[in-house]
Amino acid sequence: MSTRAITEAAPTEAAPLSLCSREPHVPADRLVAEMVPPPRFDSVRFDTYIPDPNQPSQTEAVRVLSGFAEGLGGAHASGAGRRRWFSRTPKQAAPAGPRGVYLDGGYGVGKTHLLASLWHAAPADPSLKAFGTFVELTNLVGALGFQQTVRTLSDHRLLCIDEFELDDPGDTVLVSSLLGKLVEQGVALAATSNTLPGKLGEGRFAAADFLREIQGLSAHFRPLRIDGEDYRHRGLPEAPAPYDDETVTRTAYATPGASLDDFPHLLDHLARVHPSRYSALTEDLTAVCLTDVQAVPDQSTALRLVVLADRLYDREIPVLASGLPFDKLFSDEMLNGGYKKKYFRAISRLTALARDAKGLVAQ
Repeated sequence: MSTRAITEAAPTEAAPLSLCSREPHVPADRLVAEMVPPPRFDSVRFDTYIPDPNQPSQTEAVRVLSGFAEGLGGAHASGAGRRRWFSRTPKQAAPAGPRGVYLDGGYGVGKTHLLASLWHAAPADPSLKAFGTFVELTNLVGALGFQQTVRTLSDHRLLCIDEFELDDPGDTVLVSSLLGKLVEQGVALAATSNTLPGKLGEGRFAAADFLREIQGLSAHFRPLRIDGEDYRHRGLPEAPAPYDDETVTRTAYATPGASLDDFPHLLDHLARVHPSRYSALTEDLTAVCLTDVQAVPDQSTALRLVVLADRLYDREIPVLASGLPFDKLFSDEMLNGGYKKKYFRAISRLTALARDAKGLVAQ
């Protein structure tokens, strides 16, 4: 049944929303104000993290991070926060040793849960703590400029960076310089990634200066390994098979606040919306319904889809789809390339959201 037929058959149901019709514009000050844990992690705390009894590194991570949070309760390490930026008073020496922790582990071991728990546990006003993904941090620099970003974040007690990924040498230099400035100002750092700091970028770039930047970044962090299996697949059934177009369309019309888009058209639209706006793009949605899911045609498109998947997962928005299953989105070449960790994360998260959408389908 076509979308038109369903519309005519159910005239009393409001038409679903469309992501392709949204072109959000997000002011820079909102980018800063929204640097808090996403809705999915509003209520997480260290005591809601359930360590795998077979993975002692998970229990150890909770212990180390709890102590790290308690250590942030004293005076700001730089002594005066933002005011020092404009002062002619000589700066105090940066604190000795690493000013941050780096959570390294595979997909679904709870790294973001722990990072958000650290943000919540840090004894500082929310306005003095920032939480964002690596992409959101680079987007913030793009919106504010480097110097203004340093001024904005330099009086913070804590900066949490989720999914720390280095996609090109330019981003490496940018973030390395930013974090170096913030460490000088006494800002504590915490980050998650799927790769140890000294190994970031391996398999992507071989330039000597790029590798030097990687090593410089790793010196800011104490690596904290977290082993375990992807909790999204612990004892859970396989991801539901895709539905047909009729079921997806009918469900979209029957679900208030749902969106309905043709997948290839959505990929085209994502190319016209900056990834920093993907959070606003998904605002107030109750479900995302997609027809004709196909393999992603190229790497640039694939990386944009990864960002969208992250934003949907952050907001716990179910995804109902027809076409190919989500584990067929990316080619073997992509899954074996330098960005494979991002693609596997996207598959994991979209699979979890597809399970969440199962209850939307009328029995």
